[in-house]
Amino acid sequence: MKTILRAGLAALLALLLLPACSSGDSDRIDIVVTTNILGDMTREIVGDTANVMVLMPHGADPHQFAISAQQAARIDRATLLIHNGLGLEEGVQRHVIAAEESGVPTLSVGDQVNPVRYRGSDTPDPHFWTDPARGRSAAELISTRLLDLPGIDTQAIRANADRYLAELDQLDTWMTARFTSLAPEHRRLVTNHHVFGYLAGRFGFEVIGAIIPSGTALASPSASDIADLAAAVRDTGVPTIFADSSQPDRLARVLAEQAGVNVQVVALHTESLTEPGGGAATYLEMMRANTESIVTGLTPR
Repeated sequence: MKTILRAGLAALLALLLLPACSSGDSDRIDIVVTTNILGDMTREIVGDTANVMVLMPHGADPHQFAISAQQAARIDRATLLIHNGLGLEEGVQRHVIAAEESGVPTLSVGDQVNPVRYRGSDTPDPHFWTDPARGRSAAELISTRLLDLPGIDTQAIRANADRYLAELDQLDTWMTARFTSLAPEHRRLVTNHHVFGYLAGRFGFEVIGAIIPSGTALASPSASDIADLAAAVRDTGVPTIFADSSQPDRLARVLAEQAGVNVQVVALHTESLTEPGGGAATYLEMMRANTESIVTGLTPR
């Protein structure tokens, strides 16, 4: 009888404790992030102090990914919405605007990292993360904004931010050394669309051109665009055309064929992280992988 009584009391105690555990999880701060690059940075800084929901799937195009009704509802309930800004998230921009108008606290990272404009254009370039110094600035902005949230574990946020910023400093130092190994006359980039303006400005690269003459992969090049760029590739002797790994490389291969020289096509992880094991599962991994690919691709063979 005592055994049965003890079992009953234990079951009752477990039931009493269960709601407390569930409410503890539901009471955690909800942070929603649009892109997976900023999502990775946010998770590094947040750790387990809050819930982080990243809207953009791995390998997706930030210009055109869409979200579900359930994800849109999470935005409306978010304690903080972090987005890239500068027109990058074209597929979810209306949701971001609606959230701002309804009073959801937001952080537009790109607006605050000293953005530049596309060459010969008044349009701001949203791809600031290709410069590791601006990547560090983004992480600082995120950590500062997180520290302002009510109920956040500020001690944990500061500790995580200090560790991550140190890792970003190491990344910057390493990238500088790797690119220094390339002679200035070999620092010439041809890409599938304009993504590396920030990297070029930081490390002394010349952007010869892009297959898609726009900052978004939603645009399309004309036959004359391809022909002009093929002539530029021949004239400059660029040995490698870099294509976004999340986009088909058909146009890059057409360009290489039209150039009529020995040009290879190499994929870079430019606008999206990969699944774990895909070569660019984190911002740090993506930047290191791209740096190695660029240095190897542009080193004279």
